[in-house]
Amino acid sequence: VSPGCRGAPGRFAYKLLHDLFANYSSALRPVEDTDRALNVTLKVTLAQIIDMDERNQVLTSYLWVRQTWLDAHLTWDKEEYGGIDSIRIPSSYVWRPDIILYNNADEHFGGSMETNVVLRSDGHITWDSPAITKSSCKVDVSYFPFDGQRCRLTFGSWTHNGNQIDLRNQLDTGDLTDFVENVEWEVLGMPATRNVITYGCCSEPYPDVTYTLLLRRRASFYIFNLLLPCIMVSFLAPLGFYLPADSGEKVSLGVTVLLALTVFQLLVAESMPPSESVPLIGKYYIATMTMITASTALTIFIMNVHHCGPGARPVPPWARRLILHHMARLCCVYEVGESCKSPQRALGGRAAEGDAGGAGECPGEGQVGTEVRGCPWDHCLCHHDALLRNVGYIAGCFRRHRANQRRTGEWKKVAKVMDRFFMWVFFLMVFLMSVLVLGNAA
Repeated sequence: VSPGCRGAPGRFAYKLLHDLFANYSSALRPVEDTDRALNVTLKVTLAQIIDMDERNQVLTSYLWVRQTWLDAHLTWDKEEYGGIDSIRIPSSYVWRPDIILYNNADEHFGGSMETNVVLRSDGHITWDSPAITKSSCKVDVSYFPFDGQRCRLTFGSWTHNGNQIDLRNQLDTGDLTDFVENVEWEVLGMPATRNVITYGCCSEPYPDVTYTLLLRRRASFYIFNLLLPCIMVSFLAPLGFYLPADSGEKVSLGVTVLLALTVFQLLVAESMPPSESVPLIGKYYIATMTMITASTALTIFIMNVHHCGPGARPVPPWARRLILHHMARLCCVYEVGESCKSPQRALGGRAAEGDAGGAGECPGEGQVGTEVRGCPWDHCLCHHDALLRNVGYIAGCFRRHRANQRRTGEWKKVAKVMDRFFMWVFFLMVFLMSVLVLGNAA
């Protein structure tokens, strides 16, 4: 092949470009009949999800947009131009449909990149253009972090109605072949639908193509960083009832757990939109904080019962029967020497011993009486009334002291039984709330 033959296609391409655009204007719609609509085919390829801003409800995505149409003024006989079937020229040379993203949320409102178009000899033009779009997306965080979102990308002509440009989708779904997996969102699909809408401003129909991006959040990050710490912290709250009342740390534990959950709640609130729908994890935090507040209030009440002191009234019969008998057996609370299976019997034994001890609180009285009857009148000092009164006073004080100790011990045991009972109740509540959260997530 001679060097001249090798250079012929280049000269033909230059001549073709000159001939095509000698009398061409890119400002007018390229149709033979102005009453006929120009068919424009749209194909969108999702390359990457860059960001999902839930608080501002904006989806940032990287798209490849392909538009195909027929330009009736840009056709040629390829045999006349050295067999050239297609050329690639800047897109600004030809007429382009004003297809834009309707729900664009970009403050700069940038369009597609100025890439080349592929022009074929039969007049078909293919324009592939990458674009980074920011689209508005209605975010529903009711089931966060186990939520799914439906974000719509609506493309249509801004000035041409359906009688001038007939916009259609090339495929029934967006192309996900070259999609780069996102670390936070999983793409379930991207169906495409064509809609014809008549707006209030105009009587002509306006077609558009809407791609619905179906997303599901990958919840592993939020489970390990927000949910599991909350569950572990919430299980500490019932343990506050297990702490001894004399330790002085029961209320401090409840307040510390409440503050920790408040910090987690603020972290969730910062990333969520200020909407009426409360996220699932937020409901769990609020329920757990309410439970911890109730447990702290009950702890204060139980500590008041524990430290009621010797001046308190005796334990009422109903409380003795309900708390010291039934609830103590249910919660397996018993003192040293008692049995978990029969605490009341041991308690009765203690009471009997106490009563027996109470009957003989002052062994000196019996001995005094014995010595009064047995000792000689002249050598016994027990006949002095003052000494007898002093001995009786000491015996009475001893009996009152034993009675106060017994009453205080009963109130302390009431507080201990109530602590154990509420501990198991709140453990059950935490477990049920955790199961409900995971069940709603499923």
